Amino acid sequence: MNRALQGLKLIHLLAALALVTGACSRSVSGNQLNLPKGSDAAGGEPTRAIITPPAAGFTFEPPDGTPTPDAPRILPTIRAEDVEYQVRAGDSLGAIAERYGIGLKTVIEANGIENPDLIEPGQLLFIPAPEPMPTGPGFKIIPDSELVRGPASASFNVEAFLISQGGYLSGYSEEVDEEETGAAEIIERVGREYSVNPRLLLALIEYQSSWVTDPEPEETAYPLGFTNRWYNGLYKQLSWAANRLNYGYYAWQLNAFSNWLLVDGSVVPPDSTINAGTAALQYLFAPLYSYSDWLAAVGEQGLFATYYRMFGYPFDYAVNNLVPEGLTQPEMQLPFQDGEVWSFTGGPHGGWGSGSGWAALDFAPPGEPMGCVISDYWTTAVADGVITYSDHGTILLDLDGDGYDQTGWSVLYLHIDSEGRLPAGTRVKAGNPIGRPSCEGGVSNGTHVHLARRYNGVWIPADGAVPFNLDGWISAGTGTEYNGVLVRNGQTVEAWDRRTEENQIQR
Repeated sequence: MNRALQGLKLIHLLAALALVTGACSRSVSGNQLNLPKGSDAAGGEPTRAIITPPAAGFTFEPPDGTPTPDAPRILPTIRAEDVEYQVRAGDSLGAIAERYGIGLKTVIEANGIENPDLIEPGQLLFIPAPEPMPTGPGFKIIPDSELVRGPASASFNVEAFLISQGGYLSGYSEEVDEEETGAAEIIERVGREYSVNPRLLLALIEYQSSWVTDPEPEETAYPLGFTNRWYNGLYKQLSWAANRLNYGYYAWQLNAFSNWLLVDGSVVPPDSTINAGTAALQYLFAPLYSYSDWLAAVGEQGLFATYYRMFGYPFDYAVNNLVPEGLTQPEMQLPFQDGEVWSFTGGPHGGWGSGSGWAALDFAPPGEPMGCVISDYWTTAVADGVITYSDHGTILLDLDGDGYDQTGWSVLYLHIDSEGRLPAGTRVKAGNPIGRPSCEGGVSNGTHVHLARRYNGVWIPADGAVPFNLDGWISAGTGTEYNGVLVRNGQTVEAWDRRTEENQIQR
């Protein structure tokens, strides 16, 4: 029922996602951004020092105080032995190759396969051990705070920037959700949905296709270079990229990668001292480039140079300690009215898409057991705050009340119907009705509410070091996406993807 926003599956380790911390030597702290406190919902514009991009044709010279190496991570070892695999029903050769961290071409050649689309259950495949390339570069491309849509992105105006560049995107629009939507709105939307920094998305577009500065680029269908016919256009390309960036970012925090698998089959062990933001970009580029081009993309003259030319030195934007040690969740309620009985239908799973850590829980109101309807019941604010966004089935609730969901704690609601949904700018108290559950927004096959938390733009796992606490109900996962329990005072409610007596929970 509640398989919201599924894509690529995160590894089971993501259920135990650790808190994200970053450390770079050149940085600004969050309070230096001068974000207003207690302002109206619209808020004043946050201010910070203006960073002037260098002129075209610059040569990058590392400034004093370049980023220090992160402490080396203990990464999984690359498979060193050949294995034999028996094909199962539903298998594809590409999926098998990816599972074993080896190129499709290598598997085809090792087994003398003439037609890779024709494999049969029971067929035995020889899977050779990878032959890794030298360890990948340790060059840091961006700080972690430039990957997430956090405090350093709060004052950035995408539309004004696109107009100033005069490129293809300045006049671009496409149909998204049956609405004609301009480039700036698309970039802002993807950044907001996946919590990825719009500056990074712009730099990626420019590096891959020059859509930001070139009025007449050669490529007009796949601006991120992912040439899959199901992912044409700006919104789908950016959504693919943002999900993959998130996967690389959060999985790196768990030491989950033994290698990058490039499009030409090259197997590259990552440098263990890179930061999560850099790892995410190395991971993003892996299916787009062969070895030599990948090295160029992740080096000083690759995406980094494009970013530096557009926005200045990325580490000048760094915000350390995005998720500080000892962080605690503020008091939160279950997302429905007092006395009502809802169903706990989804344990820890992706906040938006599959790459964003397992930050979300699902709750279904009373009603029909299956199908999509607009519920007669209201979902409610889990805490005091201000609604910063309300559209496309989504509500973002800023809990510190400064009008910026990029700072401090925020809560994302998904599948909230447009009818009766409170508009952006509304201040609410815990327990106030904010909208009715439906299937609007994302992907859903049944009426429910999808609830996820962010802190400074970082997805906070529902069962990690700071688990969801809703009226004293503490979330715990099982290592399998969507499975999990809520526990309070010795009572346990297990998630189930339909309404049953066993998964009912009363507020």
